[in-house]
Amino acid sequence: MFITFLRNAIRFSTIFLFGSTGETIVEKSGHLNMGIPGVMCIGALAGCAGMSIYFNTLTDPSQINLFGAVVLGILFTIVSGAICGVIFSFFTVTLRCNQNITGLTLTTLGAGINLFVFKRLETFSSYFGKASDGFRNLFQVEVGANWFTDVFLSYGILVYLAIIIAVVATIIFSKTRVGLNLKAVGESPATADSAGISVTRYRYLATIIGCSIASLGGLFMIMDYLGGNIEYGLDEYGWLAVAIVIFSMWKPHFGILASFIFGALYIAPSYLNASFAMKNVIKMIPYVVTIAVLVVTSILNKKGNQPPEGLGINYDREKR
Repeated sequence: MFITFLRNAIRFSTIFLFGSTGETIVEKSGHLNMGIPGVMCIGALAGCAGMSIYFNTLTDPSQINLFGAVVLGILFTIVSGAICGVIFSFFTVTLRCNQNITGLTLTTLGAGINLFVFKRLETFSSYFGKASDGFRNLFQVEVGANWFTDVFLSYGILVYLAIIIAVVATIIFSKTRVGLNLKAVGESPATADSAGISVTRYRYLATIIGCSIASLGGLFMIMDYLGGNIEYGLDEYGWLAVAIVIFSMWKPHFGILASFIFGALYIAPSYLNASFAMKNVIKMIPYVVTIAVLVVTSILNKKGNQPPEGLGINYDREKR
């Protein structure tokens, strides 16, 4: 049972890891995108809608090319996330609208569209169930061989992709000129602009890339963790992903561990013989711990553990 719990916790944490890594990239540029839950909803919807176009050409679920369905789903999801990033950036960078209101509007829109459109895709439910085999089994080693393969090698492609993206993001932030420029834009856009760094370009690109990554969390939830079941809302997991950004102190590699902790705590009640009230208390722990981390880091005031100084503040070049 412990190995099963550990394996499911790692799988479930992938939802949070995509969302938190994407939001960390966005926030490093100085953008506070509260629209990540909506982006994840839209990403799941776009991936499923893209696959449904392919399913519409088939007469039998057994005819599905699993590799093609996976690639198509990922492609549509990434494109939808990029579009969300463009929309958010247009309003906050070009029009300099309030970032919080823009993000919350995006979340409300994404959650609403998600529930509305998924009802119209139920005709393809058997196809989604079959396609989920591709997401779960590509690159997966045999489950049940031993504890090592079960814990480390028994996942679908998106689990490994989430970890790789988090590690690559960490390397880019700390070892490359692009990463250092991005952090400069987030810390002090006026100073970065004076040094010849394009604040507009970096904020647009960071938001587009971050939203594309976050959108994969929604696709993973539907096509891997839920096995193609499209009857669930996703926005609550997006809010936890945003909380993980704070918990991991804006460090993507810490986000891997933080996502696992949150995932384990979230599914733990299902494995415990506890009352309904106690199970809800356990689910509250991640939020409480996030608040505690925020308080402690604020008191210690260590530069490396603080959010970018320009976070949430729109930049107007004419006023620098």
